[in-house]
Amino acid sequence: MVRPVHGGNLAWAARLAGCASDELIDFSASISPLGPPSSVLEAAQAAFSFLSAYPDPGYSELRSHIAHHHSISPDYVLPGNGAAELLNWAARDLAALPRCFCLSPGFSDYERALKAFGAALSPLPLFNTSGQYLDSWDSSLSEDNDFSRCGLLLNNPHNPTGALFSRERVRSLLSRFALVVIDEAFMDFLPPEREQSVIDWVNEFPHLVVVRSLTKFYSMPGIRLGYAIAHPAILSRWQQWRDAWPVNTIAAAAGVAALKDAAFQQQTWQWLTGENEYLFAGLSALPELTPLPSCANFFLVRAQVSTTALQEKLLQHHRLYIRDCMSFASLGDRFFRVAVKSRSDNQRLLSALADSVPRILPTLPLVSEEAFHVS
Repeated sequence: MVRPVHGGNLAWAARLAGCASDELIDFSASISPLGPPSSVLEAAQAAFSFLSAYPDPGYSELRSHIAHHHSISPDYVLPGNGAAELLNWAARDLAALPRCFCLSPGFSDYERALKAFGAALSPLPLFNTSGQYLDSWDSSLSEDNDFSRCGLLLNNPHNPTGALFSRERVRSLLSRFALVVIDEAFMDFLPPEREQSVIDWVNEFPHLVVVRSLTKFYSMPGIRLGYAIAHPAILSRWQQWRDAWPVNTIAAAAGVAALKDAAFQQQTWQWLTGENEYLFAGLSALPELTPLPSCANFFLVRAQVSTTALQEKLLQHHRLYIRDCMSFASLGDRFFRVAVKSRSDNQRLLSALADSVPRILPTLPLVSEEAFHVS
């Protein structure tokens, strides 16, 4: 079977596990286990009454609620068929520049989209050859160099490491590039007092684009809904490149309901704080594993065994699906990623890892914890 590029491929995992897909616990996709919230389900159900009509091509109600949520003008909002669709148009703009800088490893769809439009890529490595996390990735962007005709694509919090870059750090780069695209797909997992979003800067920096996803935080990836926030001139250009109705009626209604559900947002922040700490401690206690601290709802973990072999063993013996990192440049078969889930599911994962990891022959030389640290 062809190994999937993305997490969440339950059909592939179920075939490997020899069971039905609904018998698996999916740690491979970083989706909140708390939703979808009832408000979203009710709104989606009500939207079925409007299936005989086309969606509003301007998505005025959805844009208005997104704008209100971020205290910006609706003119700066463009909903899309998932963040992935909008990142395609960002890649088209970035590819028109002589060079685009992008963190490595990073979400595989970045490279796919950029290469599809013929972009010249320059990776910014996050790990050295010893597996050490390089927090100084932006040191290579020396102020002595001219990047005024280049593009920069970042995701913050970063996937797959879960690292969070401060607003001040991002701001120091904004004025140096012709176009800066920030993928904030996981930013809503941080409460307002901790988040580092740069959405409020789109007025000040007309070359800044922020892309958000509504599917991970609200547990509705099957709906496919995201949005871009940028200067209206950029969004108008993207609008000309795409289908007239990229967001369906049910997705638009679900998005409005999600953004209005403040109680669910608070519940999610409270859940993640406790479960993030619990899962990180449990992973750290296993001698063959070294998790990287994360501010998001997932962990990148280095293992002293083959992680593809570990993935297969967990599927076949425990019906647990972790994300291998074969599609992430520079990681390969030494890392895996797991989502943070409910306490019972997290306990089940830790027990299964404790049982499975020692049964797999080591495939890598031992790496000390000091060689995989965050400065």
